[in-house]
Amino acid sequence: MSDVPRHQTSTAPLPLDRLPPLSALKGFEAAARLSSLRAAAEELHLSHPAIANQIQRLEQSLGTKLFARRGRHIELTASGRRFYPVVRDALEALILGAETLRRQPCLEPLRVQVYVTTSIRWLAPRLAQFHQRYPETELRIKTYSLDWTFDSAHADIAILFRDGPLPFRLDWTPLFPSTLTPVCSPSLVMGHSLPLSPEALQAFPLISVYTESWSWQGWFDTQSPPATRPAPPRALQVDTLAAALEMAARGEGVALVNGPFAEDDLATGRLINPMGKVQPASGEWGIASPSHLADDPRVVAFRTWLLSQRD
Repeated sequence: MSDVPRHQTSTAPLPLDRLPPLSALKGFEAAARLSSLRAAAEELHLSHPAIANQIQRLEQSLGTKLFARRGRHIELTASGRRFYPVVRDALEALILGAETLRRQPCLEPLRVQVYVTTSIRWLAPRLAQFHQRYPETELRIKTYSLDWTFDSAHADIAILFRDGPLPFRLDWTPLFPSTLTPVCSPSLVMGHSLPLSPEALQAFPLISVYTESWSWQGWFDTQSPPATRPAPPRALQVDTLAAALEMAARGEGVALVNGPFAEDDLATGRLINPMGKVQPASGEWGIASPSHLADDPRVVAFRTWLLSQRD
């Protein structure tokens, strides 16, 4: 990566006398996010009077109230709601810029954020190919239980699920669409005529992931003919797709999963789709990375390789 900045340095002086104190901006961000001066003080290792004084000085410098008290909590005023995203984005930009300078981009490992199921079921089985193709790039994989929030402080690139607006200052590259697929072990439906009808499927134990937005009832509601709600005792709730897939492979029931993570097991026959149906779902999986790392050779290499694996 070139050390030359993309833009020429401006010679115009900044009106720094108009800039609020950085410490006050940090206090404002924490108090707004936590809706509590006391919690903000604890997070920033300050006393309650100190954080209250910071907010008061900030409000005086801006000439407007940023918070209104509601019992033991505080909430943003209209001015505070307008100011918060500006402060949050500015602080995040400073953090990201400082982090870039602290590290040697081409020497440090590429920090990859990935949902735990994505890591186990999709990424890990393919990583040997990446190392063969890019032996000079070291990866540091960090798994997360959430799949939609980018950890800007600890990740350079991530595989995330997106079903809404893209966060500010993030580049996004679609990786694969979201689909819903019923899967089970072949032994579970041995002796039954396939594909199963929605009514026949409800005779089997059902496995669902309660941390996801979809459900068996929602899936049944889209089928034709209409199916009734599965009996609660037959719906086993688990917290990750990885757990649902493993239980399905062991013959514990039929799991409703995001299609891309079952591809390998479906290809080997460890799992089958007993209904022969794949349903499109909202959202998509993609590759997220901070805009300021767009030209980082490690990010470019990993993104290029990920895209080559989706076919």
